Amino acid sequence: MTRPSTLGGLRATDHVQRTVKEEIRTNLTAALADGSNAFPGIVGFDDTVLPQLERALLAGHDLVLLGERGQGKTRLMRTLVGLLDEWTPVIDGCEINDHPYSPSCVRCRRLTAEAGDDLPVAWKHREDRYGEKLATPDTSVGDLVGDVDPVRVAEGRTLGDPETIHYGLVPRTNRGIFALNELPDLAERIQVALFNVLEERDIQVRGYTLRLPLDLLLVASANPEDYTNRGRIITPLKDRFGAEIRTHYPLEVDEEIGLIAQEAHLAAPVPEHLIEVVARLARGLRESPSIDQRSGVSARFAITAAETVAASALRRSALTGESTAIARICDLPGVLPTLHGKVEFEMGEEGREHEIFAHQLRVATAETFRDRLRGLDLAGFTARFEEGTTVETGELTRGDELLDQMGTVPGLAKVLDRLGLGDAASPGEVASAVEFVLEGLHLTRRLAKETVDGVTVYGA
Repeated sequence: MTRPSTLGGLRATDHVQRTVKEEIRTNLTAALADGSNAFPGIVGFDDTVLPQLERALLAGHDLVLLGERGQGKTRLMRTLVGLLDEWTPVIDGCEINDHPYSPSCVRCRRLTAEAGDDLPVAWKHREDRYGEKLATPDTSVGDLVGDVDPVRVAEGRTLGDPETIHYGLVPRTNRGIFALNELPDLAERIQVALFNVLEERDIQVRGYTLRLPLDLLLVASANPEDYTNRGRIITPLKDRFGAEIRTHYPLEVDEEIGLIAQEAHLAAPVPEHLIEVVARLARGLRESPSIDQRSGVSARFAITAAETVAASALRRSALTGESTAIARICDLPGVLPTLHGKVEFEMGEEGREHEIFAHQLRVATAETFRDRLRGLDLAGFTARFEEGTTVETGELTRGDELLDQMGTVPGLAKVLDRLGLGDAASPGEVASAVEFVLEGLHLTRRLAKETVDGVTVYGA
């Protein structure tokens, strides 16, 4: 469809001017009616956060997303742009995206009076109607709202001329969505500058007699105040937001696994059972009394862990000449030290960080072993060790070397099937499954295990 380039051409179409919140309400209602996904890429919020968010948007409310780090608040805010119309008309060259039917800034009112139906019209894509700012203590009113532009004053304009104003991020996102990350980090005097934006829907710049009506959806994110201790959302500002929505970490293991699968960029294949171990590890840390739960354990913890496990497999392949890099259970302990910085421990746990991680990893592995292989006859594995045989493995042991030590094991096909590897499993995948079974048998007290200098020996 050809989009008109003048005001007269736009009037000749069936275009109807709508506010941003009307656009969102109409498009969200249509998405709900036809069952399409209005928030792509959001995992684990279907029955909790999203219904609250949908109600807030349908009501036309500005909102705050409140939750610990790594719960997907920013991702959720960025999906809202998909609820805007794909294209919308603006007056060509306008800094604040005035609609051709109702110009509000001094420049656009003057141009409309001069050009009439020949007023040039441009079209803005919805991706360009989203603005985002990370609130930092050094953020100023000028950054958000605007300030006097000394260059324009130097060009000869008087200080009383509204066109000497350099607009801030909020008015430049007029007729769009503005997201403010970590709102409590914003100094209280700066938060006051948002009062008019949220209530009167206008801005005031210094001493100018200027009322600039704004049409936007304001969305903010924040960590719980009892954790951050860096600042707070002042009470009058909280009152001006229409909704406060609490986010959370994935509630089910399957949701955590789905999130890792969606977000992780893996340098080498990581079998499903290892992804589940990583997911259970993250969940175990969130429930551990040794971890500061006010800080939380970010979803980025599990994503980074999966990526590092894959990198460990790739490293083994490069160092040993293994034909295909496939992650195994032996890759997990080596990645734990790199993840300590993503977790805050309770006071008194100093020096026990590695011990806590190792314990939670053992628990996560045992839970996955029981869940995946419950009821399966693993006598073929244990019988292999009753004769006094031992199997040596480690992060630098090739998969084919491990399989040579194990030989033929009765019941292995059923194990591969339970682990989702099937009949066409590669040698690397078979080695990953075998090592997982050995570790599980050890954790359920059916095999002995000794680890020295990165080399692990399983025996009866």
